[in-house]
Amino acid sequence: MFLLRRLSCLLFTLLTAASLFAQDVSTTLTNTDAFQLILPARPDWSVVEEGQEIVFQLSTRGGKSDTVFYSLAKGRQEGMIFDTLGKFAWKPSFDLADRINTVKTIPILFEAHNTAGESVTQQVNFKVIHVNRSPEVDELRPFYVQYKTQNTYQIDMNAVRDADNDPVVFIPVAEQMPEGMRVSAAGEVVWEPSLTQFNILKKGPRYIDFYVEDQPTKARTKGRIKLEITQMDLEPEITAVPKDLVIKSKENSTINIKFFLSDPNGDDDITAFDFISDNRDVPAKALVKNTPTSYEFIWEPGYDFVKDPFDTLAFNITFYVLDKAKNRKERKYRFVIQNTVNESQRDKYLYTLYRQALVNAWGLLEQMKEREEHLKKGYRRAKKGKQNRSVINASMGAATGLAPVVVSPTNPNAQQVQRRVSTIGGTTVMTIGTLEATEVIGKSTKDLLDRFNYVMEKKSDLQYKGDIFAREYALKSSRRNPDFIRKLDEFRAVMNLKGLVALELDANWENKKEATDKAIKRAFKDFSPLEEDTQ
Repeated sequence: MFLLRRLSCLLFTLLTAASLFAQDVSTTLTNTDAFQLILPARPDWSVVEEGQEIVFQLSTRGGKSDTVFYSLAKGRQEGMIFDTLGKFAWKPSFDLADRINTVKTIPILFEAHNTAGESVTQQVNFKVIHVNRSPEVDELRPFYVQYKTQNTYQIDMNAVRDADNDPVVFIPVAEQMPEGMRVSAAGEVVWEPSLTQFNILKKGPRYIDFYVEDQPTKARTKGRIKLEITQMDLEPEITAVPKDLVIKSKENSTINIKFFLSDPNGDDDITAFDFISDNRDVPAKALVKNTPTSYEFIWEPGYDFVKDPFDTLAFNITFYVLDKAKNRKERKYRFVIQNTVNESQRDKYLYTLYRQALVNAWGLLEQMKEREEHLKKGYRRAKKGKQNRSVINASMGAATGLAPVVVSPTNPNAQQVQRRVSTIGGTTVMTIGTLEATEVIGKSTKDLLDRFNYVMEKKSDLQYKGDIFAREYALKSSRRNPDFIRKLDEFRAVMNLKGLVALELDANWENKKEATDKAIKRAFKDFSPLEEDTQ
C-alpha cells in the first residue's frame, strides 16, 4: 500500500513537470516571433479630411516581452496626440492643403520598443484632403444714394474673406432688390432710385441681401447692405487682394492676386483689363478671367527665372482697365523675385549621397563576410593539424667520398696513365618528433584567431553605425539638415578601416551581388528607398 502511494506521488510529479515544460516551450516559441507593428486594417484608414479627427490604436505582434511603449520618431504635426500605449488622435488643420494642391501627404514614423530592448519602426503616409470653407462677410458700410443720380457702391473686399483664399463672386437675392438695382459679380451695386423709392428711404433705411459665392466650389454665405440717402459721390476703382503694391516671392512659388473691377456706368462699360510687364518672361496667360469683372493673376516663376549669380530680380507690372470712352485706370506692382535652390534636385542629390554611403557599407560587410568564412576554414584546418606529428626523412642519396689512384708511368707494361676514383655510399635519416605541424608548416592558429576576431569586431561596428545612419536620415526632411553632410563624413570614416592590409582584403574586390534597394534594406532595415520617401 505504501509503495502504491509512493508511485502515485512520483507519477503526479512527473506529469506536472512535463506540463510546465510544455508551457515553457510554447511560451518560448511564441515569444521568438519577429517584433513588428500592427496598423489598422480598414481600407483608406490613413486618408483624412481637413478638420476631421482621425483616431486609431496601434498594436504589436511578436517580440520577447509583452510590455511595449510607443512614440513618434519623425514627422510630428501640430495637434497630434500619441501616447505611450499606442493611441493616436489628430485633427488636421485647414491650412495643410488648398484648392490647387487638394491632397497633402504627411509622412509619420511610428516607433515601438519593449522592455526586452527590441524596437521597430513603421512609416505611415497620411493623405490630408482639402475641405472647402464658405466665405465670411463682416458688417458692411452703408450705401448712401442720391436722387436723380446713378449711384454706385462697391462692396468692401476687406469685409469679405475666404479662409481658403478662393476667388469669390457676388450673387444678388432678386426678390429683395429694389426695382432698377443691379449687383455685379464683382460686388458693384448700381442704382438710380425713383422719386417714390427715394421718399421711402427718407422715412428710414432699408436692407438688401446678397450671397458671396467662392469659386469653383460654389459655397455661399449671405450678407446684407444698408441703404440710406446721402449727397456723396463714389468713385470707381480697381480693387485687388492683397492690397500690397510690393510683391516679394521666391522662385517656384505661386503668386496669386485677385482683381475686382467696378465702373460708375455699370459693368457693361468695361471693355478690357490687362497688364504691361517690364520683364518679358512673364506670360500673358498668367491673367485669368473668372467673370467680366473678376480677374486673377496666377504666376509661378521657375527655378531658372533669376539667373546666377544674381540673388534677386526686380521689375514692375502695371495692370490697367479700359472703358468704352478709353478712360484708363492703373494699378502698378513692384515684383521682387528671390533666387531659390531647386529643392527637388537637391533632395535627389542628398538621397544619392545617402544611398551610396549605405551601398558602400553593404559591400564592405559582404567582403568581410567572405573574409570571415575564409578565416574560419583556415582556422579549422590549422586546429586539425595540431593533432598530428610530422616526421621528416631526409635521404642523402649517394653521399660520395673521393680517393684518387694513380698508376706510375715507369711501369713498362703500362702504355698510358689511368685515373680511378673510389666511392663510399650511405643514407642519412633525420626525425623531428616533438614539433607541432602547424608551427613548422603553414600559419599560426593564434594569428588566424586574432584576425578572425578583428573582422568580427569591425563588421559589428559597421553594422551598428550603418543602422543608425539609415534610420536617422530615412526621410528627406532630415537629410536637409546641415548636420547631414557632417554625419555622412563620419560614417564614411568608419568604412576607412585601419589594418586592411593585415586583414588581407582585396582592394580590387568586386561584389557579385547587385546593390538593389531590397538588398540594402535587408542589411539596414530602416533604409528608405526614394519612392517611399515623400517628406
